[in-house]
Amino acid sequence: MNDSSEALRARARAESRGVDAEHARVAVELALPLIHNAMREPRYGDSGFLHIVVMDPARTPDRVDAFDDAILYEHSVGDRSQWDADYAWYARGKAEQSWRSRADNPKGAVCVDGLVVGCSGAFEPFDCAYAASVAHCLRALVRLEQERG
Repeated sequence: MNDSSEALRARARAESRGVDAEHARVAVELALPLIHNAMREPRYGDSGFLHIVVMDPARTPDRVDAFDDAILYEHSVGDRSQWDADYAWYARGKAEQSWRSRADNPKGAVCVDGLVVGCSGAFEPFDCAYAASVAHCLRALVRLEQERG
């Protein structure tokens, strides 16, 4: 990685420090049209449900005692009373692995410049795609807010 790439990553990590639950809620809201549209296609995931977990980038494993304390926001798609599996449990597990490793989890979580999002309910490549969509929307929201002051 060259120096300019590392500088961009450092800037993005610094920008992620301003993330709060409202940013996470709006990021999920922005990604939901894509998610809802894709969920109509059984080839991307046939459960009809999804759970999204957004981690607080300021609460890293070395700064908190319990993983649950670092969850910033969660959102479920579909009626939870109809779930055929505990998608929240799976999404949290995927998010926790990425949160602890500070790396993507190919089973359904991403770490984008310190922003960790996990998803469960679709097929794993689409859990990753949905998580990445939320993470990138979150990063864009915080960056835009900081640029506008």
